[in-house]
Amino acid sequence: MVAPTSDSLTEGPIVSIRYSLDSKFIAVQRSDQEIQFWDRGSGETFSQRCKSESESILGFFWTDCPLCDIVFVKTSGLDLFAYNLESKSLQLVETRKLNVSWYVYTHESRLVLLASGMQCKTFTGFQLSSAGIIRLPKFEMAMAKSEANNKPVLAAEDIFIVTVYGRIYCLQVDRIAMLLHSYRFYRDVVVQQGSLPIYSSKVAVSVVDNVLLVHQVDAKVVILYDIYADSRAPISAPLPLLFRGFPRSNSSSLRSNREDTESSEVNISDHEAIIYGDDWTFLVPDLIFSVSNKLLWKIHLDLEAISASSSEVPSVLEFLQRRKLEASKAKQLCLSIARTVILERRPVSTVARAIDVLVSSYSHSIKTGNYLKGTKAGKTLPSGMPHTTGPKLSADASASRVDAIGKSIKYESSAGVDSESPNRFLTFSNSDSEEDASFHFFDSKIDRGKLTGAETSVSEARSSLVNNPLDANLSEQQESQLTSPAISPDEMYSFVFAPVEEEMVGEPSYLVAIIVEFLRSANLEKVEVRPNLYVLTIQLLAHSERYAELGLFVLNKVFLNLLKK
Repeated sequence: MVAPTSDSLTEGPIVSIRYSLDSKFIAVQRSDQEIQFWDRGSGETFSQRCKSESESILGFFWTDCPLCDIVFVKTSGLDLFAYNLESKSLQLVETRKLNVSWYVYTHESRLVLLASGMQCKTFTGFQLSSAGIIRLPKFEMAMAKSEANNKPVLAAEDIFIVTVYGRIYCLQVDRIAMLLHSYRFYRDVVVQQGSLPIYSSKVAVSVVDNVLLVHQVDAKVVILYDIYADSRAPISAPLPLLFRGFPRSNSSSLRSNREDTESSEVNISDHEAIIYGDDWTFLVPDLIFSVSNKLLWKIHLDLEAISASSSEVPSVLEFLQRRKLEASKAKQLCLSIARTVILERRPVSTVARAIDVLVSSYSHSIKTGNYLKGTKAGKTLPSGMPHTTGPKLSADASASRVDAIGKSIKYESSAGVDSESPNRFLTFSNSDSEEDASFHFFDSKIDRGKLTGAETSVSEARSSLVNNPLDANLSEQQESQLTSPAISPDEMYSFVFAPVEEEMVGEPSYLVAIIVEFLRSANLEKVEVRPNLYVLTIQLLAHSERYAELGLFVLNKVFLNLLKK
């Protein structure tokens, strides 16, 4: 565990505070006219004020853009400053004149959205990344009219910038229509891409492992969406948000860590913590800051609970196969589910669709190289295979304590400090699929015309050949590709078919039918199957004295690959 560090600041009002990306400076906004800077090495300070009292500073953010180091967002537009080492002051390098009511910025996307107009629904966006500056076209967000025909005003808390599967989206809460609109950013156009229903007047958004979490704050539940799937239906029923490892206020009654953790999930008093409290601040992508408890929580997905909350086995397997942060856990659950549905003798058609999902995912991971990366990270599979009916359906995402108050400041800046290859950017080619995507890295000095690259599906190619999407930073993309939950034919044999053969009683015809479906799917995907599975099939048929069927297998060349070996 890294020891916490602290910096002493002079007394005075604090509107906002941020570390620089290299952690050498601290910037503190003292008012709507002044931002003060501390050099952490020398202890020297200097201030930057607005030139005109008619304009106000709405906020600021540090950037890894080669043109500037910090951006002031003012009511009159953007001021881009670079730090001058000789004068030890900020130098204005560019000004973008715009009328700004409020703004939203995330360092993860390097995107700032500036709201303007009477209803604050007209937006201008800029992406300031290590590759340069891209200005998005001006666009308006959809807003339903109230029954009284009043014109609602959009607020900053109604807008969320999220990155899902490397794609940058803007989510907008429409409280009149009770919808969450999504917008996809391209270089030349902003496209609305559907809406999700909301069931609470107060909504917050998080993203964990490319899963979109829509917090229905009033109802105190969270709804999960995987927007990579064709359906906009939620992954599961609305589920609660649970604490794990919340510190107990009564220190006199010492218990074991396990007892303390379990009790904290179901027996937290109002004095200690309130789920979806009024003082909660949701920090995209996956943090929750509690002012009253002075804690920063990080959200995790409970894959076991999510898997157990749905009876649609193929859909659950598709969801698990797309998980990267806990690839090993997702793989264990997929193997356990596959084994369970066979032991329960589910309809062959259902099991066949589940097998198709696993084989197709493995085939894609081999083609893209993700499976090999995953095996390097951890090739051996734990012997203990969890059962799908383990946890109760009351947990889908759990918040774990990160640190005390103040760490949220450094979290945002660390994304820029720790990013790999800051002078590169990412593009997709010829596919809108995460698995099919091929990644190309270009140095920003080579071609400034390709700041965000090109991503073209067949339908997009017909409508426009110039709309290049804005995609996420390279470091997040690389991190999401480190491991894969894909399951190889050897693992299917060792952890599914072989154990099922030992546990299953009665005629083996059902298991043979399932194995045949697996061989069919593997043949379609051109996935190599090792001899052990063919040998198991022969043994099953021979032990039950089903020689006629065995002969049909030979005549139809089912065992041809075995003979070649």
